[in-house]
Amino acid sequence: MKTFNVLVLCTGNSARSILGEALFNHLGNGRIRAFSAGSQPSGTVNPVALETLAAHGLPLPEARSKSWDEFAAPGAPALDFIFTVCASAAGEACPIWPGHPATAHWGIADPAHVEPLAARQAAFETAYAELEKRITAFLKLPLETLSTAAIIDAARKIHSEATL
Repeated sequence: MKTFNVLVLCTGNSARSILGEALFNHLGNGRIRAFSAGSQPSGTVNPVALETLAAHGLPLPEARSKSWDEFAAPGAPALDFIFTVCASAAGEACPIWPGHPATAHWGIADPAHVEPLAARQAAFETAYAELEKRITAFLKLPLETLSTAAIIDAARKIHSEATL
């Protein structure tokens, strides 16, 4: 069985992309090896992101906010799929990814700056649920047999159906 490498991107790599990394790794059951990164990493992971993951049984104590440049450098894992989860990262000029992985945008509202704290915690739960729904649907695809174009189309359809 092939293991697919997934990179989940956002600007700060502190909230949504961290949730996506953990969910892909958990739900992928060894079929997926996921990473996350940011175009302008904040340098810290939002503590509410870690609390949300822990509440769902997905602790990620090794999570760190890192630059997407790590994944475009020589020796980086060969990526099969890249998902942007915030509009600003989707609109930025990305590095040239080795192997030209399939890319799709799954915009998720930013929970990181919602106030007060109880509302922020609820926003993280919403972001978690939205990502879980998309990732679960994506993992049902026969990734081993679909063309890159078909995977991109399916990923976009998953996002559009999830936002209805």
